[in-house]
Amino acid sequence: MSELVSTRIRNTAGKLGLPHLTETISEYIRRADEGKMGYLDFLDLVLSEELAVRDDRRFRQGLRLSRLPHHKTLDEYDFSFQPELDPRKVKDLATLSFVEGKANAALLGPPGVGKTHIAVALAVAACRAGYSIYFTSLDDMVRNLKAAEPAGRLTNKLGTYLRPSVLVVDEVGYQPLERAEANLVFQVISKRYEKGSIILTSKPHTMSRALVGTCSPSRSGTRPAGQRRPRSSGRMPRWTSSCCPLTAPCWARTSLSPAGES
Repeated sequence: MSELVSTRIRNTAGKLGLPHLTETISEYIRRADEGKMGYLDFLDLVLSEELAVRDDRRFRQGLRLSRLPHHKTLDEYDFSFQPELDPRKVKDLATLSFVEGKANAALLGPPGVGKTHIAVALAVAACRAGYSIYFTSLDDMVRNLKAAEPAGRLTNKLGTYLRPSVLVVDEVGYQPLERAEANLVFQVISKRYEKGSIILTSKPHTMSRALVGTCSPSRSGTRPAGQRRPRSSGRMPRWTSSCCPLTAPCWARTSLSPAGES
């Protein structure tokens, strides 16, 4: 290939927003010559490499904007430390079928069992798959929304929590919510309904108490704020679904217990 053609390709690639191609065209040509590639094989090579570079750039940008506390993956989670946790349940979540279906997931367990690690790992996997993600603690989200409301910026701040495909809400139920705070949380949850997924972490038996005030009357049978849930004669399974709009289409729940604790 003549230098004139190479220069023209670099200039065109730059105008098309393909900076990687401008830097590697000579390498592509060398690989094509050595492999005696046909035209289609060469074109496939260039497009595949460019797509991989663009995906990696999008992934790194997504992580940077996500506010994740770290970027740990499920490969770094020590399941032997939590023998009560069935790895298959976590790996089912890692398929991201719940994200595709715009459903939600709740990770329940006492402090120190790795709930946040798993939630972050699921978010990282979602980001890798092309979904936008955002991380916040419930306390931070409520504080930010409360500060935005009197300043007339509530709608704009709500967008922070409504735009991402996957919203991770950490430490739900660690602090009780006042009615006005619960209403702000409900706005986030209700507006995300069937539009995006939520992954939350919470201690057992505290998630319902923390969010009960966010329920409002509806034709779906949601209880008014403060109304008690009817007693159930059976034990709540570790994985269940709920018809409450707060958790619809479903919350996939799993409990994480300390080693040796059931």
